Amino acid sequence: MDKKTLGIIGVIVVVFAAVIGISVWQSSGKNDFVNVDEIDHELLEVDYSTYPVNQIVKADKFTGGLEENIEGNPDAPVLIFEYADYQCEGCAAWNPYMNKLLEEYKGKIALVFRTYIMSYHQNGLASASAANAAGIQGYWREYSNLLYTNQDDWYSASARRRQELFEKYFEEVTDGKGDMQKFRTDMQSDAVAQKIAFDRGMAEKVNLDWTPTIYVGDTLVQREQMNNSFMDTMRELIDAELEKKGVK
Repeated sequence: MDKKTLGIIGVIVVVFAAVIGISVWQSSGKNDFVNVDEIDHELLEVDYSTYPVNQIVKADKFTGGLEENIEGNPDAPVLIFEYADYQCEGCAAWNPYMNKLLEEYKGKIALVFRTYIMSYHQNGLASASAANAAGIQGYWREYSNLLYTNQDDWYSASARRRQELFEKYFEEVTDGKGDMQKFRTDMQSDAVAQKIAFDRGMAEKVNLDWTPTIYVGDTLVQREQMNNSFMDTMRELIDAELEKKGVK
């Protein structure tokens, strides 16, 4: 067999391997680079005008049948809406402050979290899928905190490594009592993909252009307020909302 023939066979083998690799890559849901636009196709008929951005959205077919991710009492007098990306470094930096506010105003505020994935974050979709999958079993907030705390570990991880880490985090937050197989299945489910896409639609409705974007009720926390005075700003906005509603 001459070198030319060997070369042709080599190209065929490489192409065949690439095709097989792409098929496995797509079916496993573990692709390293995600075009987030691709998860919106089933939701093009959603009439987002029927969904108020400053209210909790009830589960329906457009949310994948999944409820909002909420920390705190959904009936709290003040709702804080956060649009964020688990791979966003700024979101990770502000997360401890959100937790502190939730503790400080316990019973008076609730956090409603909606995912908005930056297209250049290769592990953004996978991390959001993991958080939502954990949420289905009742561990959303604990899991999201762990994603942020350990962001450096999975930020640039390969598909295989990040899955190992995400499963490790699930074991940790559930104390080994969670259903791992369900977690894996839910991560790659249509329901979770649709919930993430729906959240993105809600984010686009408020013309989001950075993360984290935070609203206290219907009041936007301005970008220039996301600095050292953030906690003071948040307290002022929360207290004003509580006062309007006659809550001390």
